[in-house]
Amino acid sequence: MALVKVDFLSTSLMRTVTINAVVPADWASIDSLGYARSVPRDQQRPFKTLYLLHGVYGNYTDWVTRTRIQSLAEARNLAVIMPSGENGFYNDRADGARFGEFIGHELVEFTRKLFRLSCERKDTFIGGLSMGGYGAIVNALRHPETFSRVVALSSGLTLNLKQVLESTYDAPGILGNRGFYESVYGPLDKARGSQNDYDALAERVGASDGPRPSFYMACGEDDDLLEPNRAYRDKLIGEGFEVDYHEGPGAHNWKFWDTWIERSLDWLPLDGSDDPLSSGNVF
Repeated sequence: MALVKVDFLSTSLMRTVTINAVVPADWASIDSLGYARSVPRDQQRPFKTLYLLHGVYGNYTDWVTRTRIQSLAEARNLAVIMPSGENGFYNDRADGARFGEFIGHELVEFTRKLFRLSCERKDTFIGGLSMGGYGAIVNALRHPETFSRVVALSSGLTLNLKQVLESTYDAPGILGNRGFYESVYGPLDKARGSQNDYDALAERVGASDGPRPSFYMACGEDDDLLEPNRAYRDKLIGEGFEVDYHEGPGAHNWKFWDTWIERSLDWLPLDGSDDPLSSGNVF
């Protein structure tokens, strides 16, 4: 398993961005004597891929430093791509930073060129926590032809929350500040029905004859976002989506997310790795 940090110029965001990528090392194997051997190229298959998004205040390092995602992916022969969302909720913004375009198109195309990733929809997944759960949901629904499955943990489904609807421009910080919410959702009086509205997106995809992603949702029993997640579960089911929904002990924190990212990976249609190889192999 390789952990790769990549800097590249994003045309969607108009600046150099950084991503972390966890990539299986199936180009080599360990023989019976303990030697690393190259695997013939014709035996190397494209990797199934999870695009994994962080929450507010985070960046591309969060999932690697705060969870077991690297070892979990290694055991499942899964590539994981982790970008930075910069508190942008993974939407196209009025200031010209097109985070939705970046996640839904540019990042997928770039990483498929850089790594040996499968280009098939059935092998391409998106997930995230909190803000990243919102981002995974809306971008999967914007691009159902690309993403077949969604992992949404403690998703930041906040359009109906009192703290958003009653936010003010002079509120300190960002959570509760109306200017911040309008920077990521657009004018709040026009957010409903827009490309940033997860309910409207579910309705559009649900009413279409095209592909629709399946969802794995989990939220802590002590999480303030529990009710919005329950409501969205019901919305998705009502629109005809397949939803595997879970609640469990915990709040809005890394202990909960580390537990449930493992369970969500078990839900993905993965092959597993019989002999995962990394720099940590010991004999």
